Amino acid sequence: MDLPLPKPSFNPNKHLKEEFVSNLTGSSMLEIATLTVSIPILVLIRHSISITGASLKKKNDDAPSGNRNLKSYLATLSLDFLVIVVPMLLFFTVLANWTYFLASLFTILTLLYIAVKRSGGSSPSFEGESNSLRAYVTSYRVIVMIITFLCILAVDFRIFPRRYAKTETYGTSLMDLGVGAFVLANSLVSRQARNITSVSWKTAIVSTSPLIILGFLRLVTTTGVDYQVHVGEYGVHWNFFFTLAAVSILTSFINISPQYSGVIGSLVLVGYQFCLVQGLNHYLLSNERGMDIISQNKEGIFSIFGYWGMYLLGVHLGNYLIFGSHSSGFRSSRWVRMRVWVLSILFWLLTVLLDRHVERISRRTCNLPYVTMVVADNLQLLSILMLADLVPGSKTSILEEAFNRNLLATFLLANILTGLVNLSVDTLSASSITAFFILLVYAYVLSIVIGIADYFGIKLKFW
Repeated sequence: MDLPLPKPSFNPNKHLKEEFVSNLTGSSMLEIATLTVSIPILVLIRHSISITGASLKKKNDDAPSGNRNLKSYLATLSLDFLVIVVPMLLFFTVLANWTYFLASLFTILTLLYIAVKRSGGSSPSFEGESNSLRAYVTSYRVIVMIITFLCILAVDFRIFPRRYAKTETYGTSLMDLGVGAFVLANSLVSRQARNITSVSWKTAIVSTSPLIILGFLRLVTTTGVDYQVHVGEYGVHWNFFFTLAAVSILTSFINISPQYSGVIGSLVLVGYQFCLVQGLNHYLLSNERGMDIISQNKEGIFSIFGYWGMYLLGVHLGNYLIFGSHSSGFRSSRWVRMRVWVLSILFWLLTVLLDRHVERISRRTCNLPYVTMVVADNLQLLSILMLADLVPGSKTSILEEAFNRNLLATFLLANILTGLVNLSVDTLSASSITAFFILLVYAYVLSIVIGIADYFGIKLKFW
């Protein structure tokens, strides 16, 4: 009797790839904080040499699309890519062992540059407090996206250090920050943070439906092509889009004033953390799963409480630091910069205390120390970007503006390209040179496509 032939797979190395990103312990908080020093300084460097780029950008913005100089636009976009994205890719791969040296060097050179410019009587070219603050938040959101799209493909290659990949249970890593940073970045500039009147529940469901659809599309496509999925990350069926949708629905249905969202968010996080240390963490981190939908997706479902608490904290911080008491009123940059620095230090200290005395950081459960680490690291990133007040130059670049206007499209295209590369290339056996070349081409194609889309005014936005 002939045995049935195995079903052909689009992804024959699926299990090897899943093992490659499993059972990892991460890096240290110090290394993660150090990386968050080097990365925003790259953006400051680009801004300091982009005075001509700023004039080109302004000219292009004022002119009709048909009259723009596409070659000049692409040349400036490529320069942005070389100064911002390429060094980031190097930091995450071939220069990963030089993290502390590079951060120290960049910090010293930046401080010297600021000191020379200020002592020489060179005054920064401000665009106004509101525009400056808006530009810093834009740069911050774009950096989060660039780190995300570089890491989601790089993690499948051996050139990417395993300590930067997502941890299995407890620990800290660069990729652990991804989903948390995404949630926090959205909350800081959300409608709630701007104190805009909440929408009806029908509107909320309609605005959230694209995320739910994307979540199901990801589930269907990954299953259909036998794509590698680390079940311990969110569960069997759950994914990042479902988490975003759940947080959005909770925030819309439970209307909380931004003045009180920090307190409510803290209570949610403390209550959730209490449940974790009382035994919920053992249930969430165990490999045993029942047949019911909750048990199958326990990590994704229960971590919603952590992400919702984080979102509420972000709403309060966005309202307090960025928008003030009015939806259209911005704080002064100097006022914000001082408080962002102080809050970042306080949240780092709180993270260390919680990690040592309450429970170790766990992205998988989105526990309280994970939330405080995400807040600390993101505020640190924002605080360094705000040093641009002290550096002559433009406040943003063409690449940043293109990504900022199409963040959702960038993320979706990055996921599609990542899937295509994984299904067409044996990432585990690729040499370091081949891996770096593939990552470079992937990042450049993504940047050029999004840049051209912005050039022609194409914007993908569901809500």
